[in-house]
Amino acid sequence: MRRILITGAAGFLGSNLSEALVARGDEVIGLDNFSEAGQENLTTLLGSERFSLVEGDVRDQATMQPLCDRVDAVVHLAAWKIPRYGNALKTLDVNGLGSYQVLSCAARRGVRTLIASTSDIYGRNPQVPFHEESASVIGSSQVKRWSYAISKLFAEHLAWAFQQEHNLPVSVMRYFGGYGPHQRLSWTAGPQSVFITNALHGEPLPLHGTGEQRRTFTYVSDLIDGTTRMLDEPRTIGEAINLGATTETRIVDLARLIWQLIHGASSEPQLTMVPYESFGGRYEDVQRRIPDVSKAQQLLGGLTASVSLEQGLAQTIAWQRQQLAARQPSSV
Repeated sequence: MRRILITGAAGFLGSNLSEALVARGDEVIGLDNFSEAGQENLTTLLGSERFSLVEGDVRDQATMQPLCDRVDAVVHLAAWKIPRYGNALKTLDVNGLGSYQVLSCAARRGVRTLIASTSDIYGRNPQVPFHEESASVIGSSQVKRWSYAISKLFAEHLAWAFQQEHNLPVSVMRYFGGYGPHQRLSWTAGPQSVFITNALHGEPLPLHGTGEQRRTFTYVSDLIDGTTRMLDEPRTIGEAINLGATTETRIVDLARLIWQLIHGASSEPQLTMVPYESFGGRYEDVQRRIPDVSKAQQLLGGLTASVSLEQGLAQTIAWQRQQLAARQPSSV
């Protein structure tokens, strides 16, 4: 049994990872300021003697340092994202300063630290699939869409700097397209979340741009499997590793699949095209995003995503239906 601190524990990945670690016998201290999610994602854990919850902000050293001093490992998942709809400054502040405080506090005792990053750091690099040494091709600094990618790229540089300067054992997880139970019911979670809600309500499905963008979607259990293996595997220290499925799906096809899983194979959704100009300011999208996962397979015991998109969506739809019914029982 190890004692592990998870930042952003009430969020999508944090709550799922907390459940997995407690289930296997670890002790988890969860930290969250509940700005993105409430305690509802932690319902199954709150009565466990192996889980404790602390309300606090990763940017606050007075909160972070005592927690880091008590644990054997830190998994830093707390983040702010999707500035296309919100505040780029908050994205840079939370992800930049938050990562610095986590690493700084972990460095005092040399605590094993995992930092969550994103496929977004590869930017608009057209050479897919992305391997861990692929170049980051980031657009103009005047396009706020890139502030999330830059903030995560900065966190990665911080991780390697703390490793070099303080001999801190760090690893970076680059997640690709995670979805599943406990995801946010908004664009923050990705298009599948919004598509599911609208489909359950019989409403049109909004497509950004043309809908021809291609993504890979990874069910949450596969991401958690990769994360726990990285936590356990010493060979991942000093490494950034792609974690994700490798099957590409057009966003428009994702919309149709979700609609048909809910309404039947012969049913076709009404699609609404949302122009990028509606976001305010300039916006630059990425046409393809697919990982090369050979490094994960080599270092993590042949790790591969095992849940198909259709299987994962079926489970996610069932969960999201319950969530919506609890909020608006007459509408779902």
